Formats: sequence, structure tokens, C-alpha cells
Amino acid sequence: MEIAALEKVEQLALKKLKVFKMSRLRYIARSALASMFIGFGVIVAFKTGSFFYGEHSPLTYPMAAITFGAAIILITYGGGDLFTGNTFYFTYAALRRKMRWSTVLKLWLYTYIGNIIGAAFFAFMIYTTSLFAESSVNAFLLSVVDKKMNLPMGELFFRAILCNWLVCLAFFIPLSLKGDGAKMFAMVLFVFCFFISGYEHSIANMCTFAIALVLHHPGTISIGGVFHNLIPVTLGNIIGGAVLMGVMYHYVNKPYLDEELNSTTTFTEGDLDE
Repeated sequence: MEIAALEKVEQLALKKLKVFKMSRLRYIARSALASMFIGFGVIVAFKTGSFFYGEHSPLTYPMAAITFGAAIILITYGGGDLFTGNTFYFTYAALRRKMRWSTVLKLWLYTYIGNIIGAAFFAFMIYTTSLFAESSVNAFLLSVVDKKMNLPMGELFFRAILCNWLVCLAFFIPLSLKGDGAKMFAMVLFVFCFFISGYEHSIANMCTFAIALVLHHPGTISIGGVFHNLIPVTLGNIIGGAVLMGVMYHYVNKPYLDEELNSTTTFTEGDLDE
């Protein structure tokens, strides 16, 4: 059973809450750090993919997908708070009656704001390097962004549900594994699956869009396109993480969790007020 891994999820959620209660500014900074780590993954993925894209190689997406796995390793071992993962952690903790739903929503909002700040800052840093100034390098990135910004909102929404379901599993499954090697392999494998499948991740998109917007880009890439993508993708990511992970794992393990819940102390009125 995955009870031991779920206990770690609960503990992690409470640690994140503790950071938030101690300093909201630090919590936002940790969230910014996570999206900057995603930014590193975006850069290495599209830089690698560009070598194959220019040759019209079928290996373009597979090579980009493999290298993007660096992002999840950076977040896991380097720290940071990612909105998509937090949809799972905080939902599960709330269902376990370890935090209030109002607190969950507040934590999601602060995480998302921090992720936006990190994405914007990282894009500025990439702009100053001119690493993507050449059309031979940025063509792959701009082509992907163009497509993402012009897909139907319904497709984006359902792709986002599947995406965060898989991404949360990429964080969750390794909790049951022993050894850093096995954990990193599982993480990279799951991230490869989400990338190669064409699913939509709100924070990865946020970072990619920010980079595309600071480059010389076509008119089909715009601020309006950012909202067209991120609104349904963010909502879909919430469903994938909160419902298909948080609610589902709580429900299927509830018979085993009830005994523990009845033997432990849950929060009382005012315990978790910020």
C-alpha cells in the first residue's frame, strides 16, 4: 500500500505551511525558485531540441523530453514550491483535516504568484545572455509556443488534467523508492512521458512563454495568447492534482487512514490561523 508515501505527502504539506506562516515573503521566494528551476529545464530542452529541429529529425521531441527531466530533479533536490505539485499536497492535507480549505486556496495563490515572478525573472536573465537570439536556435521554441497559444481551450484543459496527474505521480511514486538513483530515474521517466505526450503544464508553459515574449517573435505569440493558454491549463492542472491525485488517493486509502485519523489529534478552531 502507498500509506507510507501518503504520510510523507502530508508531512511535506505541513512543512510548506510552516514556511508560509513564518514568512510569506520567503514562501514566495521559494516558489520563484521552483519556476526558475523549471526555466533551466526549458532552456536545456529547447536548446537540445533545436539541433534536431533544424534537421527535421523525428528525434526532436524525444531529445527535448529527456533533457527536460533536469527540471524535476532540480526542484526535488534543490528545493522550491511548485503550484502544480501543491495542488496535490495541500488537497490531501485538507482532506486529512490537517489544514483548512481557505488556507489551501491561499497557499495555491501565493505559490502561483511566486512561480510567475520566478518565470519573469528567469526570462529576463535569458534575454541578457542572447542565447536564443539566433533564429537557428529559437525556431523550435517559438514554433511550440505558437502552437500552444492557438490550441482550442477545451483541448488545453483536458491535456492539463492529464499532465498534472502524471507530474504529481512523478513526485509521488519516488517517495516509495529507496536510493537517489532509482528516484531520479523514475522522475525523469515520468517527466519524459508528460513532455512527449504533448500535455500542458501551467508553470512550464509560463516559463516558456516568458522566454518567447522577450525574444523577437511573430504576432501569433502575444500576451492574449498567454491568457488563452494559462487559464484553462491552470484549471486543468488543479483538477489533475487535486482530484485525480489528492481526492482519489484519499478515497481509495480511506479505510486504512480512518483508524489513524481517529487516534491522532486534528486541528482545532484557530490552530492553523495565519
